[in-house]
Amino acid sequence: MAPSWTDSQSWLSSMMDPSLLVITITALVVLSIPLFLHFVLYRSASATTLPSFLLIGPSGSGKTSLLTLFERGKHADTHTSQAPLTVEVSLPVTTTTASSRYRSTNDPSLQVHKRFLLIDTPGHGKLRHHALDSIVKPPNLKGIIFLVDAADVSTGNSIIGSESLRETSEYLHDILLLLQKRSTGSKTSKAPKELPILIAANKLDLFTALPAPLVKSALEAEISKVRTSRNKGLLDSGIGMNDVGVGEEKDWLGDGGEGKFEFSQMEEVNVAVTVAGGNVLGTDGPDVAQWWDWIGGNL
Repeated sequence: MAPSWTDSQSWLSSMMDPSLLVITITALVVLSIPLFLHFVLYRSASATTLPSFLLIGPSGSGKTSLLTLFERGKHADTHTSQAPLTVEVSLPVTTTTASSRYRSTNDPSLQVHKRFLLIDTPGHGKLRHHALDSIVKPPNLKGIIFLVDAADVSTGNSIIGSESLRETSEYLHDILLLLQKRSTGSKTSKAPKELPILIAANKLDLFTALPAPLVKSALEAEISKVRTSRNKGLLDSGIGMNDVGVGEEKDWLGDGGEGKFEFSQMEEVNVAVTVAGGNVLGTDGPDVAQWWDWIGGNL
């Protein structure tokens, strides 16, 4: 006859008996579950889903130098990028992330939330498709840093400055238009999540550099010209601005595609544009505090 569950010799009775062995096994199981979830599941997930920021801009703006500074904490000799480069970066101790605003400084996971990937893309015109592809298929993308050489962007009579401003504005126009289409071309009723962009005015340590507010004004004015030129091309091809139906993607930037363009117009498509100055190099050392703060605010 098989023993019932009330039999003192049955396995169930043994498990219910408050013996030292049962207590020890129970305690080990209870303690092991959270440790397993933290060290195995959490760490493996965080290792593959680090947030990322995309670093773009025209050639010569200082992207690779900025990447090296963020990664190593100091300047190093660089060369023109021919392919995308991704590095893991940690925020400085003095910079707090938005997600860790209420965390204790003694929280062991605090530093984990300060890690992110920085993706440097080539600035040459024939290689800019790398940047565009990264925007279309973002790997947990938290924001875009568009680096501008503030010493090479001029609204004066300098031919070199005018050409640089035009090239920079055309590149930025195409990036903003792609971000706009990302929102207007969504196939669901839910709008894409906000994707902020930082226009980092670099080389402000140079005497010829424009301050950040003037860089902003110069880019907005030149993008307005680029937009007018592109719109004229659409009209000349027989496509009118009223020919686009509801839900279709627009090929002109901003609301209506006419008049003066301002970065604030991008807020309608969940793209917040910030312009901040700084310098990667300089006799007094780098000054990138505002850029660090912007990254921390979007982590």
